Amino acid sequence: MNDVVKVGMADLNVVTPPHTIRTAGLGSCVGVVLYDDVKKVAGMAHIMLPDSALGKKQEFNRAKYADTALDLLLSKLEAIGAKRYSLKAKMAGGAQMFSFASNSDMMRIGQRNVEAVKKKLRELSIPILAEDVGGSNGRTIEFNPETKRLSIRTVHQGEKEI
Repeated sequence: MNDVVKVGMADLNVVTPPHTIRTAGLGSCVGVVLYDDVKKVAGMAHIMLPDSALGKKQEFNRAKYADTALDLLLSKLEAIGAKRYSLKAKMAGGAQMFSFASNSDMMRIGQRNVEAVKKKLRELSIPILAEDVGGSNGRTIEFNPETKRLSIRTVHQGEKEI
């Protein structure tokens, strides 16, 4: 029986088999999985916003923002044996949950989150092997470090694996 490690909103965690890792309620948020398929370790971040510069306080939740969450996740993965050069990424989420009359960039949080995650992964030289982003429906994702499959349940659309 495998235990599921749950990742909350603006949260992150790491797992090793036989555990899997799951986050629910991905709307405009992006769920990012980094995994080392040699060491069979994985981590997941539930990212809410693209840029920590949006955080006004000195003390802030690093897991909340694309630019800081991925650095934090990387250090947690390295602490349990992952090798940076072996890491790969899968991501899902970034939906446009509401339609707005204006085309203001501030309202495109989902798309901006996806772009920020991709930019940060490029900076870290971590390839994205699969993604399921955009649309207008929420998602729940679960990653299995043993099979390297990301299972995605999308509201009104059923389940798929990438």
